[in-house]
Amino acid sequence: MRLTEKLKEYEKQFMFIRWVTGGEYGKLIYAGEDFIEFEIINTDSMDFTETVLIQSGLILEVCIGGCDIARIVAEISSKMSTDNQ
Repeated sequence: MRLTEKLKEYEKQFMFIRWVTGGEYGKLIYAGEDFIEFEIINTDSMDFTETVLIQSGLILEVCIGGCDIARIVAEISSKMSTDNQ
């Protein structure tokens, strides 16, 4: 199974992705054959700062779970509930 095929299952979820020139936490928007669309999140303010398109062949590491990812999901969820009130 190719990485892009597996990433397709995780669209719209938070994760950490490391690629050749960097690595960031964010939300996977789209995983295609030749590139992925990834919204980077500022871990201090929990705001989305930019959207990057990464060529699939340049991805080195993907972390889908773990304590850092759980913290980001919890902070985003609490921010959403605060914004709705």
